[in-house]
Amino acid sequence: MRASTRVRGWRRSLAGVACAIPLLAASASAGTTGRLSGRVVDAKNQPLVAVNVAIPAARLGAITDSDGGYTIMNLPAGTYNVRVSLLGYGPKMIQGVDVTSDNTTRLDVSLVEAPVEMKEVVVNAKRPVVNVNLTSNLATVSRAEIQKLPVQELSQLVELQAGVVSQGGDLHFRGGRGGEVQYQVDGVSVNNSFDNKSILHLDRSILQEVQVITGTFDAEYGQAMSGVVNAVLRRGTDQFEWDAESMVGGWMAPRAHGRIDVPRAYPGDVLNFQISASGPTRMPATTYLVNLRRGVNKDWARSMRVFQPTRDLSLTGTKYLRPDGDKEREPLGFSGEWSGVLKLSNRSLKNVELNYQAVPNYINGQRGQWVWHVNPDGMTEQRTISVAHGVDGTWTLGKSSYLNFIARENYFNYRDMKYTDLYDPRYDVAGGAVGSPNYADGANYAGVDLGRFTQTTNALVLKSSYANDLNRKNHLKVGAETQWSVIRFGHPGYLIYTTVDNAQQLVRFQSRPDLPAVSEYQPVMGAAFVQDEIEWEDLHVRAGFRFDFFDARSTLPSDLANPANSIAGAPASVPVPTTVKSTISPRIGVSYPVTKESSLYFAYGHFYQMPALRDIFDNADYSTLKDLQARVSYRVMGNPDIRPERTVQYQFGYKQAITENLGLDVNAFYKDVRDLLGTEFISTYNDAEYARLANTDFGSVIGVTVAVDQRKLGPISLALDYTWQLAQGDASDPRETATRASQGLDARPRQIPFNWDQRHTLNLTTSLAKPDGYSVSSVLRVASGQPYTPSNSLGYGLEDNSGRKPLSWVLDLRGESPLRFSSLAMRGFARVFNVFDTRFFNGSVFGSSGNPYQSSSISDRTALGDPTRFYPPRRIEIGVTMGDAK
Repeated sequence: MRASTRVRGWRRSLAGVACAIPLLAASASAGTTGRLSGRVVDAKNQPLVAVNVAIPAARLGAITDSDGGYTIMNLPAGTYNVRVSLLGYGPKMIQGVDVTSDNTTRLDVSLVEAPVEMKEVVVNAKRPVVNVNLTSNLATVSRAEIQKLPVQELSQLVELQAGVVSQGGDLHFRGGRGGEVQYQVDGVSVNNSFDNKSILHLDRSILQEVQVITGTFDAEYGQAMSGVVNAVLRRGTDQFEWDAESMVGGWMAPRAHGRIDVPRAYPGDVLNFQISASGPTRMPATTYLVNLRRGVNKDWARSMRVFQPTRDLSLTGTKYLRPDGDKEREPLGFSGEWSGVLKLSNRSLKNVELNYQAVPNYINGQRGQWVWHVNPDGMTEQRTISVAHGVDGTWTLGKSSYLNFIARENYFNYRDMKYTDLYDPRYDVAGGAVGSPNYADGANYAGVDLGRFTQTTNALVLKSSYANDLNRKNHLKVGAETQWSVIRFGHPGYLIYTTVDNAQQLVRFQSRPDLPAVSEYQPVMGAAFVQDEIEWEDLHVRAGFRFDFFDARSTLPSDLANPANSIAGAPASVPVPTTVKSTISPRIGVSYPVTKESSLYFAYGHFYQMPALRDIFDNADYSTLKDLQARVSYRVMGNPDIRPERTVQYQFGYKQAITENLGLDVNAFYKDVRDLLGTEFISTYNDAEYARLANTDFGSVIGVTVAVDQRKLGPISLALDYTWQLAQGDASDPRETATRASQGLDARPRQIPFNWDQRHTLNLTTSLAKPDGYSVSSVLRVASGQPYTPSNSLGYGLEDNSGRKPLSWVLDLRGESPLRFSSLAMRGFARVFNVFDTRFFNGSVFGSSGNPYQSSSISDRTALGDPTRFYPPRRIEIGVTMGDAK
């Protein structure tokens, strides 16, 4: 479906308006604020009335009621000092109170009677080792905790959470397929509906708090079946603050360790520089935050420029190859990134906060492929431009209610090609890739990659919510959101060798029936939700309903048995519009505190999500089937009329604060997964068959998670989580059924382990720290083997996913210490990733042997010479941070 010029013009105008009002939007909104609640009593545990509870840094406060209770809502996530005072009682300042997004922090205070004026008592708050009010698995990582971990980006932090498994570059939450996670920034989705992945790379320097939900989640969150990641960004400050970081690192592998062509030392391959500043502007009641980051990451595997892409191929046979390259060794691939944040916040209007934020990313790089290691200039280059920006405002209606509105544009542009211009003459000079099995195990020694792909998503997201504390024990929230998207993807022209005048020539095609041009689609999705949080006697209940709708705004043939309307004598088939899909999702979570230090909890919910629009729109032109005659086409057709995928989750758990600093959380979960994207075969009137996507796949996941959190044991603290799970279904990929059928294998549904079925996962994080001094932290990850399909010596596969890869583990370290030689607040740090130079961590193995080092199949000869199949070697980084920001 093509976009009209008027619609595109309207979108440009809207983006222009958003950019023109930089005094608006991004903090006090869904996903960025929490609540502080509790009671104030005297020494006899009697309630105190009219006590002033104030948070000076946030300019918020409350007065206690007749029961001594108070609630401060719409409080931005962070760490605060809380001042409690009442005439006739000694004032008290509680320092370091943590407030997390979309949750209630409990703070009960006892005041001592004082007829005469007393000096204020200062108390350091401690976050409870377990939150007995939570009804699901929510991991909240504060900025202080993030800074101590050996991680650089958000994705590395998410991978450390219980129930998260990495496989093939995707993160799988509790056994779900990749792309089943909702990524949010300050409470608003930044997912690209093209592939259901985040459009942003977020550096740790801009994160205030990260929440990772791996179990059930509230009705406020949609378009996700397995989990939610909400990144809360830092805010502007009332006084000027700044901080900076500079880091350099490289790969250090003193031994070959079974790898091929492993570097011994390449310092400078990893670089990271960032600077942040925040404070007041010259405009009234307006603060800012600005961050700029430059990152460089080069592959550890090295190529050697033995050949140039352009060469005379008139001589045949590898013995005539004459190397014409400069023999320079360089990284096989690389990535260079510019990113940053701009936030402006204005409070000049009474009871109103207006904000604007922009988070841009620019990434340019080359995805290393070993087949090009002797001719690295033949690989395509990738470029990504993305930005999430917009405005929001929060209107505080009273002490117990507020209203907010968010308008955000999520823009993403990606291209993957060697030369931008289809008619670039360098394509003709170089030609396509040329290789020989008799040279370097089939490496491409001439030509360039002729592939060309581009993808653009421009989405407008509007979201509004209303929150009201109906009373101190009942918090109601209602809201709605909608998203209009313009999605373009495809191949911007083709280069294909074609016989012209009895000679092979490289011919350009903008498009032809079997080679479609870049296509454009304009789907619309929206939702409304009601969420209520209730404290009823000893029960804590979170319950809600969510309504979602999706309109693909596309067409399909009216008669799938005559898909191209080309079968003589068959009923006519005409394009008909796709139908609007709608779902209702009930969700409930209950927590029952057995004691003040322990609770039982249960959660249940329905979760719906549209598959990646890339899959349903790709190859959806059924006119290409006009010549299908009495045979089977295994090329899978798209289907814009797909229903949402569905997961029903159950969870039951127990939490216990064993001591003040030692907590235990044990939970069991089950997921029933239905209507997953799969493949069905359609029969036509002329006895032919073709494959198309449909809601045919299914699966189930059962598991147990045990988490132990030891906050402090002298200078040592640790966190341990272990997950056992069984994730299985009929297919790991939507097109797997068609692939099996094309190979003559049994394509009927059966239950097998998913590719990412990691039965045992253990994460251990330890920290050794001295206040205002040194700190050392480590992260140990242990994983049992994921499935693989065994094969015989001839390369023929046996039963799918019936084998298991070896157990693997990896250790990362980080150390930090103050630097005393400067008047600046400086700290030096060092990080070591893969300390013991682990060669294998749930990567690929050979089907004939079950390990990554040897194979008895001749067909694996090329793969045996590919070092990129191994886990990256040891990486050492050193750096320094400075500044005065807390």
